[in-house]
Amino acid sequence: MSKPVWAKMAAAAAVLSLGLTGCVQSERDPDGGAGDDTFVFAASSDPVMLDPAMASDGESFRIAHQVFEGLVGVEPGTLELTPRLATEWEASEDGKEFTFTLREGVKFHDGTDFNSDAVCANFERWANWKGLNQNENITYYYGKLFQGYKNPENGGKPGIYDSCDAASPTEVTIRLNKPFAGFVDAMVLPAFAMQSPTAMEEFNADDTQGTEDDPRFSKYATEHPTGTGPFKFNSWERGQQITLDRNEEYWGDKAKVSQAIIRVIEDPNARTQELQAGNIDGYDLVAPADVQPLKDEGMQVMERPPYTILYLAFNQKNKALQDERVRKALNHAIDKDAVISQSLPEGTEKATQFMPSSVDGYADDVEEYEYDPEKAKQLLKEAGQENLTLRFAYPTGVSRPYMPTPEDTYVAIKAQLEAVGITVEPVTAKWSPDYLDMAQGSDGVDKRDIHMLGWSGDYNDTDNFVGVFFGKKTHEWGFDNPELFEELAAARGIGDKEEQASKYEEINRQIAEYAPGIPVAHPASSLAFAPGVEGFTPSPINDEVWNTISVSR
Repeated sequence: MSKPVWAKMAAAAAVLSLGLTGCVQSERDPDGGAGDDTFVFAASSDPVMLDPAMASDGESFRIAHQVFEGLVGVEPGTLELTPRLATEWEASEDGKEFTFTLREGVKFHDGTDFNSDAVCANFERWANWKGLNQNENITYYYGKLFQGYKNPENGGKPGIYDSCDAASPTEVTIRLNKPFAGFVDAMVLPAFAMQSPTAMEEFNADDTQGTEDDPRFSKYATEHPTGTGPFKFNSWERGQQITLDRNEEYWGDKAKVSQAIIRVIEDPNARTQELQAGNIDGYDLVAPADVQPLKDEGMQVMERPPYTILYLAFNQKNKALQDERVRKALNHAIDKDAVISQSLPEGTEKATQFMPSSVDGYADDVEEYEYDPEKAKQLLKEAGQENLTLRFAYPTGVSRPYMPTPEDTYVAIKAQLEAVGITVEPVTAKWSPDYLDMAQGSDGVDKRDIHMLGWSGDYNDTDNFVGVFFGKKTHEWGFDNPELFEELAAARGIGDKEEQASKYEEINRQIAEYAPGIPVAHPASSLAFAPGVEGFTPSPINDEVWNTISVSR
């Protein structure tokens, strides 16, 4: 997206942030509840773990944004890169070397110096993971973006990371085996935040034999996460809450509250009620039906700029879905405007491709499948699939930024498919790990034909969308398209941004023609806050750091 559009987003975010003003009388017990020096936020689920390098879920990352920092960040409310632990950076002409100048005088929460040696220790940790730690269910982002390890197992290939050179305490160079144009942008991900080498060694951060319930839980990941951020880890009461304390030695603007508490409240109705009762100060993923009632009560409701995609995926292990005519018929069968109006929040944008229009590489001229039930019926007939039956999988009991009310969205799409003669058989599962295993794992390919899923963008790079979905053959989509895979791999390494964007536009046209699924919408998620909360700026990539927040009750 061009700068002027993001400038408008930033301006809107600033207005929303300024709007977080006022004072409210809390209904909490003044002797037992939190005071003005504490910010209480409700999460929709427990984090998976507190080591961001081994996490990929939003609730783990929400906490990571407070405790950890990366080399770079983004300006509040935008996707514009800004210095964080690095003050400046430059890339070599061949796109294979990136040199960072590091901020001086920064210390990790345990007193360890942040310097070039610490940066190299983190990169070498990621690149040298072995065994179970190479599984994408544990180290998803490093494996996905760096495409391998220094110690590849099971016949795997080494990744694109080569080495780290600590030229001086404040200068470090990362060398790659091949160009990666989105490298610096990717460094905004919490998965690549800097962690204390001392604490990771002392508390055996790479131990993936923690418990029988989940081998990922090392002592470091549950009790001693150690970064440089504005808040320090205090405690984690599993399934209940996480408590963070202000980092009094923080190098930047110190937090305005002395403590931040993240309470786990899975039920959306309960989160709303707790805000209304004054027991929490804010929460994410406001249900569309709750927006106006909360505003009417004087609560603050804010929308994130849409940086998501909700899609319907086709499992081409089903032979009927291997026929392009059937895939295109399903596209023509869906009235996206109706799906949005019936089940998605205000501010949601209709999708024509598997990425938002704000990302470079978005093509304005892709093939669009207009809502045309008669055309859908005709194509099904031509394919000999007038009596097609599809197992339609969707999750229950969950709310995601791209899918706030999955049950409602399923009902809307199901009715449209049935209207063109398709028999729909529902397949449901709880979100994690059951539904994700069904939608993306090898055990799920024989259980569903189509399914709803989505993605919230992590940083400003086309590969973070279409590369994630279609970069290789996966269990989720079930198709083998070497030409598409090769073109995505080549585009990922193009160093010139304009040339790369042009290539991605061509790829998006190719994906639309191939029709592997249906890009439905770019939902806008909402947050709600009590009237006395100030200083929160919504981020399109959820990169929200709480040191600017103040609370008055």
